[in-house]
Amino acid sequence: MSETDVKLTVDGSMATILFSTEGGLNVMSTSVLEKLATAVDGAARAKDVRMTVLRAEGKVFIAGANIKEMAGFDADAAHKMSIRGNEVMDALAALPSITVAVLHGAALGGGCEISLACDFRIATEAVKIGLPETSLGLIPGWGGTQRSLRLLGPTWARRLVWGAAPISAAQAKDIGLVDEVVADAAGLNAAIDDLRRQLGRGGPQAIAAAKRAFLTGDEPGAFRDCFTSDESGEGIAAFVEKRKARWMEG
Repeated sequence: MSETDVKLTVDGSMATILFSTEGGLNVMSTSVLEKLATAVDGAARAKDVRMTVLRAEGKVFIAGANIKEMAGFDADAAHKMSIRGNEVMDALAALPSITVAVLHGAALGGGCEISLACDFRIATEAVKIGLPETSLGLIPGWGGTQRSLRLLGPTWARRLVWGAAPISAAQAKDIGLVDEVVADAAGLNAAIDDLRRQLGRGGPQAIAAAKRAFLTGDEPGAFRDCFTSDESGEGIAAFVEKRKARWMEG
């Protein structure tokens, strides 16, 4: 089976990170993790990008990790992979653009952890999502324990991690793991467009500053940084002059 590929494309204010595997399921491995790191770095460097969507081709979003590769790990190799995985997921979470995991198929293990590192998750009704690692005698190693705890609270984080069973998109929405559920893949693009419109009033640099404040807790520093760019001047002037700010136009 071919290895999963990860490609970044940029179209105006939208960046797309696409997972695909010729003739097989999308799975994560150390080399695929590095491909994702490269794509995330490219999205961070892309100018004028306001939203980055992560999506996949094939039957699944990400089916999980490459278990055959992990079977050859010793404790040191496992530790290194977990550290690197956390670094990549942290970089994804820290992207200045709004990030959306677009789930058309199963998001399990590392796929669920990738989605947890995004700002929003949109799924079709048929999606199954979960962290099955404890069924292998393991735990999520790419930030899944911590992000599920912060997002879902202790009760559902424990059920998700300790139970090891995937849950439906509907249940995931009920507990806050998924933000929106659509009928099928055709509804995903419309949901993304709606989200872009809903979040279009926020200045790009202000949203990036707010994301930093969410992640670091340093709200005063992020607020200060708003006054180091011309965006706040434009936003304040637009309010006083009773017009739309430049980023709201079009």
